[in-house]
Amino acid sequence: MTDLKLPQFLTTKSGERIAYKMSAGAVDTDVPTLIWCGGLKSDMEGGKATHLHAWADARGQGFIRFDYFGHGQSSGDFIDGTISRWAKDVTLVRDQLTTGPVILIGSSMGGWAAMLSAMQLTPNVAGLVLINPAPDFTEKLTKARWSEAQLKALDENGIVYEPSGYDEPYAYSKTLIEDGRKYQILDYPIPITCPVRILQGYDDSVVPWQHSKLIVDMISSHDVTYTLVKGGDHSLSRPQDLALIETAIAGIG
Repeated sequence: MTDLKLPQFLTTKSGERIAYKMSAGAVDTDVPTLIWCGGLKSDMEGGKATHLHAWADARGQGFIRFDYFGHGQSSGDFIDGTISRWAKDVTLVRDQLTTGPVILIGSSMGGWAAMLSAMQLTPNVAGLVLINPAPDFTEKLTKARWSEAQLKALDENGIVYEPSGYDEPYAYSKTLIEDGRKYQILDYPIPITCPVRILQGYDDSVVPWQHSKLIVDMISSHDVTYTLVKGGDHSLSRPQDLALIETAIAGIG
């Protein structure tokens, strides 16, 4: 695999630095570059991201993984992040680092960010592979299950903390929630026409399969498959899960 010990950086219009690691792949410009869009509070060193990078390298296919604003080795504070800002990070990486077709691989929140990016008039998006995608999660999954005390804390303190699987808890700011409300996509037809492959864990306790399946109903594309993985959890990182992701990517390009 390409030696990727140190990240490179892109600079946003506001002066923030977005860390990324990239393998150029083969010379054939018709082969889509793969862009990994991770989940909330995850970073580009996660297991699925590094596994797929090695897999793409072995195929001679370009691969990019990056850290959103406020994540990993990128600049900024997580608390200042919003879904629209993270979607712009996807677009920045795509437009600055690639010239040919791309496949956006979005995991959980990254599925929402990838879809928002693909909804722009971007014919270079050759496909989407969505892993337990969580569009609209701030409003429909997170805020919807909050107690009265949590809703009051959001209103009075501007933030709600919840446990996470990371070193620090999830910090849901009022700005994040309000921004997420504006960028919901499941209530209207989703103007994405490229091939879409959705992989959903049946036992996912974070994103219920009934939620991600709404994408199938609302998306404009006629080339959509939805795979419900029995025994699969939110990570979908077992060997058989990774094999399914690889097959989904290879089936598009």
